[in-house]
Order: sequence, then structure tokens, then C-alpha cells
Amino acid sequence: MCGIFGLVSHEPVNQLLYDGLQMLQHRGQDAAGIVTASGHSFHMHKGSGMVRDVFRTRNMRDLVGNAGIAHVRYPTAGNSKSAAEAQPFYVNSPFGIVLAHNGNLTNTDELYENVCYRDLRHINTSSDSEVLLNVFAHELEKQVEGSDLTVEHIFGAVTELQKLVRGAYGVVALIAGYGLVAFRDPFGIRPLILGKNIDAQGREEYAVSSESVAFNGLGFELWRDVAPGEAVFISFDGEFHSQQCHPQATLKPCLFEYVYFARPDTVMDGVSVYQARADMGVSLAEKVKRELPWKEIDVVMPIPDTSRPSAMELAHHLGITYREGFIKNRYIGRTFIMPGQAVRKKSVRQKLSPVESEFRGKNILLVDDSIVRGTTSLEIVEMARDAGAKNVYFASAAPEVRYPNVYGIDMPTRAELIATDRTVEEIAKEISADGVVFQDLADLVAVVRNLNPKIDGFDTSCFNGEYLTGDVDEAYLERLASGKISVELLNKVKPSLVDHSVRIDDDLDDDE
Repeated sequence: MCGIFGLVSHEPVNQLLYDGLQMLQHRGQDAAGIVTASGHSFHMHKGSGMVRDVFRTRNMRDLVGNAGIAHVRYPTAGNSKSAAEAQPFYVNSPFGIVLAHNGNLTNTDELYENVCYRDLRHINTSSDSEVLLNVFAHELEKQVEGSDLTVEHIFGAVTELQKLVRGAYGVVALIAGYGLVAFRDPFGIRPLILGKNIDAQGREEYAVSSESVAFNGLGFELWRDVAPGEAVFISFDGEFHSQQCHPQATLKPCLFEYVYFARPDTVMDGVSVYQARADMGVSLAEKVKRELPWKEIDVVMPIPDTSRPSAMELAHHLGITYREGFIKNRYIGRTFIMPGQAVRKKSVRQKLSPVESEFRGKNILLVDDSIVRGTTSLEIVEMARDAGAKNVYFASAAPEVRYPNVYGIDMPTRAELIATDRTVEEIAKEISADGVVFQDLADLVAVVRNLNPKIDGFDTSCFNGEYLTGDVDEAYLERLASGKISVELLNKVKPSLVDHSVRIDDDLDDDE
């Protein structure tokens, strides 16, 4: 999962891009990057770490121009340790293009063989995002064939790309000397949202973001979502164009975005994330009534922060006291994003601290957004018992996560998922809880769909193993689990010189 942001303005955009990235920091803490456009030149700075650590004042001064794109990275494909895989990526032909991508492709190796290897386009990293950039560049080159670039050429390239590419993708890209392109996969699995502003001179400015929250405080208003299969082009002069590029597009966004990833103050695909999570608490309360001795529960407590709306509504619906029993240290990174089980387990007690007086002698119902690996849940239950809780029950606003997510969420193997081949009772035993309740998938789907009946369906693959793109089978999942998919691509990548005929200011060091 990553965060992408793009702007076309009539004033310098470096500060706005930085501020927008800060609002998307929750979508990735591994790396950050910004590219701005000035005439036919790109100006880039990117590196490993959080936004505040990657950019210094001198870097910001060099990011000149009235348009740009930005990215925060949470690695799911490629080498998470490599600063070279920080986005945006750049290719010099045709025209000079930089691209940032949120999502994950499922046919990366095929694309590499058919487009990059066959057509002699060079890939520097094992990132599927760089492959996607080269597919777009190749299709754009085929459209133009020596003539001047037009909007029709750009939309034609996206149309051809969508015939070739499978998986989930929200994309923002800059074409040197022309403008900003944004497009979304035909299922709309990953979000992509448009913002709009009228400046003091009455001129229109546009923004594109993974979440509407990035518009808050920047003067932009949420305009609409980029539709599944749609492409938009905004010239550097501020002219807006759009076209549906896929004939069978259908809106089936990732359900896990509403459960966990998106910020609660975001609206995506017409759904308030906060309201969705609050409504999840109501439906979950009904299941708690059926499956737990709920009248014996003294206190409902959220696991901060994403579960708070669900926990509050659950407590209100059951008429049980709601209390904040865990205090979060906000200077510790999110454990879901941290690589490695040992690091995740160690960080839980650093991140959360119990208020012992809220637990002592009480029957506690803990509410979390989901239970994925179970490591965090086990540590939290043990912390509640250590603080003096008599009985500890656990409720998940999401159903059991039983399958890997291949569309951009770091759930790479079934072996890592606590719900794999376990009953609810066995899961409760694994996390040391006196009882566990999971949201029913049908109820979760109904909650979100009720907020926007125009949604055709959802990507629910991590809950039921049904993959929208139709190309994910058991053999694919076995290759993914063994790491062979990324290794095979990495073995094809050969070092080479990169032609910087369009000027790139790419400074990866962290010093002042």
C-alpha cells in the first residue's frame, strides 16, 4: 500500500506536495519522493524514511515548478531495503516521464518479458511500478510514432496499457513539457480521488490523491473520484480532460481500505471512512450479542487508533461503558507496516501502554479493526491480563483474514495469517482470549455498500480467496509465498547507465 499525490497549479507546488504527503504518511513509511516539473525539466528528490526525514530545506528549494507528483512507499513488491526503489520512477523516452504507483501488479513477469525485454526497454529495479512505467512509455511511443503528442495519444496509451496490465493500480505521472496523467485500474481496487481549487485570479487548479484527506488544509475541495478504468489529463496550463479507457470497468474497491488503511477523515468512492467504521461497530455489536456473554462485560475498549469509531458505536449499541484503556505512543511506527515478526512483536509494548486502573478486576471487550497475523493481538491480550483484567474478550471489525492479498497489502503468505486452517475457537486460544468474535463478511459488505449503493462490489480476496483479476491461482500463491516472483524479475534486471537527457535532480543523501 502506498500514497500518491499530484498537483497542477499556477504557483509553485513544492510546499503543497510536501504537505499533501504528510497527510498520506499513514499509507507508507518506508520511503518518500517528490518530482516537480518546470518547462521540459524534472526536479526530483527521494529517499528512504518518512517524509519529514527525507526532505530538507535545500531539497525543497530545488523542487521548482508549478506541477508535480509525490509518493510515500509501503513496500509489497521488490526490495524493501533499496533506496533505488523509492518512487517516483523516471524514463527518458519518449518525452521524459515520471510515474508514481499505488497498488500491485499480478502479471509483472509477463509484462517484463513481452514489453520490456522484447522491446529493449531497460528496468533498473525489481519494482512492478518501474515495469508499469515502461509499459506506459512504450504504449505512448507507439501512439505518437513521430508526430506531436496529443491528448488522444495519451488516452490511447492508457487504453492499450489496460489491455496488458493486470492487478491493482492508481497512477499519477508527469510527461515533460505537457502535463499530468492519472488513471485507475478497471476494478477501482485502489482509490484515486480528484480535488479542485479556484485561485485568487479565478484560475482552476487540480489535485489527485489516494485519499481526500490530502486536500484538507491545502485549499482544495473534493471534486470526485477517478472512475475505474478512467484516465484524466491535466495540461500544465490547467486544461482538464478525461476519458473512460476500459469498456468493461466496474467499481469494486478494496474492502480493507475502509477497515484499516484509509484515514477516518477520508471520503473515497462516495463513502465516509469514519461513518463506515462506526456502522461496522453496530453490526459487530449484534454478533457479540449472539456469541459472547455480553451482559457480563464491564468495559469496551478500542485498540487505538483505527478501531475507535467501531468500538464507540459497539459500546453504545450494547449499553456498555466505553473506556480508553490503552495509551498510544505516537512516535512508534505502525506495527502492521514494520517488516519482520520479531520487530512487530517487540514494538507492541513500546507503542501501547495500559492504564491499569481501567483493567483491574473487570471483564474487558477489546475491539480492533482486524486480526491478521495475531502477534499484536496476543501481546495486547497479555497486557490486559497483566494489568489485572479478569476476562478478556476480543472483537474484530473485519472478518477472518484467511488469504494473501496480492493487490498491494502486505499479507504475502497464508502461513503468516492466524486464521489459516483455524476455527474461531482455535484463534481465541492462540491469542489467549476468553472469546473472539469476527464481523461477518456479508455484514461488512452491507455496511459499506449502504453508504454508496452505486458500488458494484468489493475486492474481498483476503477474506474469501476470490481474486477479481482472475489470474491468481494456487500456483501463483505458492510462487508468491516462496518469493520466486520477485526473485525471477530481480534476476532479469541488469545494471546499466541511465540517460538523463531530461535533467533530474535526484539527491538521496540525508544530511543538511
